[in-house]
Amino acid sequence: METADFLEILDGEGQLPAGADAVVPTCPEWRVRDLVGHTGTVRRWAAAFVADAHTAHRPLGDPPEPADAELVPWYRDSHRLLLDTLAAAPADEARWISHPAPNPSPPAFWPRRQAHETTVHRYDAEAARGGTPSPIAPNLAVDGLDELLRGFHARSRSRLRSAEPHVLRVHAVGAGAGADAVWTVRLTAEPPVTVRGEEGPAEAELSGPADQLYLALWNRTAVPRVTGDPSLAALWRERSGT
Repeated sequence: METADFLEILDGEGQLPAGADAVVPTCPEWRVRDLVGHTGTVRRWAAAFVADAHTAHRPLGDPPEPADAELVPWYRDSHRLLLDTLAAAPADEARWISHPAPNPSPPAFWPRRQAHETTVHRYDAEAARGGTPSPIAPNLAVDGLDELLRGFHARSRSRLRSAEPHVLRVHAVGAGAGADAVWTVRLTAEPPVTVRGEEGPAEAELSGPADQLYLALWNRTAVPRVTGDPSLAALWRERSGT
């Protein structure tokens, strides 16, 4: 996917329905006001990395606590600030990025990261509202799985580890244009090492349609299908929080 695709997705996904006091069932410790506060704060945090060309990590900070009547306008301002900043970002400035990426330049990295951040939290907001959630495009879901497996869990802070080595397969079925997408995840006492493709035998496989698997591996829904050793699916649920 291209940077412009991620910007379009980020713009379209940036809606947070439901009342401020509604419980977010996918994040039970949050109500919608907490979700909106978090997402708006992340928007401004990410925009600052790009606008101010920060080359080292800066803490996210605490979300503000505007009155409920001011919360949605504040969030919309945060969302528009990020979109405008990303659209205007020069391609030749080095900036900090939070995890490995195929193309670490900020114009490629930050729209991708924020598109997935927004998509997952849009699902959270829709879960609070109830009803049928909006669809997630298969190509976006595949890209998000790749970012999660080869980006987030390549970081030293990943807790997805095992004292005994194991091999886990992730298989997105019918992932865009009818093709499947497969990853091989090697689990050890160190951060997992993931490659795109099927490499050798695996002890367990997590599989399903790309959009369902995307939400499952972000621990929003159950894994559609687990074959092989079920303890590896349990390991994912227990230790994959990012």
